[in-house]
Amino acid sequence: MLWVCMLGVWVVISHVPQVHRACAEGQILDMLDHPFLPTLYESFQNIRDVHGDAINALAKHCHNLTDVGFIDCLNVDEMALGNVESVRFLSVSGTSNMKWGMVSDLWHELPNLAGLDVSRTNIGPNAVSRLLSSSGSLRVLCALNCPVLEESASFPINKNKGKLILALFTDIFKGIDLLFLDATNKGKIVFLDWRNLKNKDKNLDEIMIWVEWILSHTLLCIAESNQQGLDNFWLKQGAALLLSLMQSSQEDVQERAATGLATFVVIDDESANVDRGRAEAVMRDGGIRLLLDLAKSWREGIQSEAAKAIANLSVNTNVAKAVAEKGGINILAGLARSMNRLVAEEAAGGLWNLSVEEEHKGAIAEAGGVKALVDLIFKWSTGGDGVLERAAGALANLAADDKCSMEVAVAGGVHALVMLARNCKFEGVQEQALHHPFTAPNPEDMNDLVFIDHTFWH
Repeated sequence: MLWVCMLGVWVVISHVPQVHRACAEGQILDMLDHPFLPTLYESFQNIRDVHGDAINALAKHCHNLTDVGFIDCLNVDEMALGNVESVRFLSVSGTSNMKWGMVSDLWHELPNLAGLDVSRTNIGPNAVSRLLSSSGSLRVLCALNCPVLEESASFPINKNKGKLILALFTDIFKGIDLLFLDATNKGKIVFLDWRNLKNKDKNLDEIMIWVEWILSHTLLCIAESNQQGLDNFWLKQGAALLLSLMQSSQEDVQERAATGLATFVVIDDESANVDRGRAEAVMRDGGIRLLLDLAKSWREGIQSEAAKAIANLSVNTNVAKAVAEKGGINILAGLARSMNRLVAEEAAGGLWNLSVEEEHKGAIAEAGGVKALVDLIFKWSTGGDGVLERAAGALANLAADDKCSMEVAVAGGVHALVMLARNCKFEGVQEQALHHPFTAPNPEDMNDLVFIDHTFWH
């Protein structure tokens, strides 16, 4: 993916088969002449090979180009990138086939380069050392999840004063604190302190905004890869970093951070196994309140990811209790009424996990959760297997409670579940519907299901 910023306008190019260099250059030039340039955020998609001619076109025609990102590309012309002299922030995160010897020989001469992101690449210690020692302008080098670099146990972290390296083996909070003139070991509140500064520093703000974006993207990628051996990183600083990023003023950073939290706690996708230590680390650092606040966002994407994180974390009984105590059940019940299917689906998942514990069932009913779940089943009766499975699972759990069972029936829950058992073709949905205590124990006996449904409604 390529993203660029010119005078505050972002453009993205991502993930794709090779495009002829003349075509790529033509697309770039056409975009630059577009009368509605400020609206073009994702004009380019699926470009994997970025040729020198296209990069040189950017350098020639975009003299104010400050932010460039070639993310998860296959090939990028390193020499041409060395010609983009206006660039201040450059990312090649996840890009393959980089010639790091050429990079270290050329990019340190970029006169304005303040931030460089080489995360998820095979960069080695020699190239990193050369870039840090030779560049006069470079202040931050982000090298998260770089195996070759991480295997070099003797890499000198503090050799270059005034230069910050962010890596899995460094203290990221402490390092970021050193960017400030009054570095006082702020620890995990360093981002919050920066956001609350009264006397703003334009250069520092630009660096911190870029660092937030880069960290949120890379941490999400690391979480999604579910790599082994990263428990120490996640427990010591990874979880806290995601929580800090959730408080960013950049909404895309907030959303990625919430997605990262929802993802990194799940260590087995097949069984939905949630790591207890990671979940409770989020809770200890105030993550439940932050997620619940984020779930109130006006952006549906943020609502969905925050609800997903709450749902996944609530598999842990201690976290589920904290969610209930902080008003999370009311928030999830409200989101379950959303017209956005993804938001409603994740909220229903949260209610499903919370409904496992007897102590939360009454609170779900009081919050209007039963009616919201029943309405979901009728609203998405076709084409919504995810939301149907979650809603049916939650209703089945609630119906097992003596106090809630009649409310489930009165709200139409029995009819909804019988309908799913009879008509829905998704195995997971049928399984949850047939767990309902009002349905027949033998799923093959559909006549009993109809009889029970008739009894409750007449």
